[in-house]
Amino acid sequence: MKSSWIIIGVLVAIIVGGMIWYSHKPSEYDTFATCIADSGATFYGAFWCPHCRAQKALFGGSAALLPYHECSTADGQGQLPECTEIGVESYPTWVFKDGTKQTGEVALEDLAKFTGCPLQKDGEQG
Repeated sequence: MKSSWIIIGVLVAIIVGGMIWYSHKPSEYDTFATCIADSGATFYGAFWCPHCRAQKALFGGSAALLPYHECSTADGQGQLPECTEIGVESYPTWVFKDGTKQTGEVALEDLAKFTGCPLQKDGEQG
């Protein structure tokens, strides 16, 4: 009986460990997304915004590393004060370190120019 619990415990540990490993698996734009975050840029969006989802989709699994700030209230009917104060009027809005703003979906090549980050998929040779 005791050995059954040990086996079950080991199996649960393997499953949970696998889930954690899989959820933190590197994606192709991790270095680029991290550089964008380190550059001082901020990506403002709303959970209900299809253009924000499309912007994140360009990064695939690396989107989790972007400097994203949610602007929508939980009910989707208003905007959080932080976003109103800096003048976010549409989504997505990118604000860069020098204060310039870009609205709408921004191409990866343009994000590279605005942030000074090299656009290269992880694992590619430059």
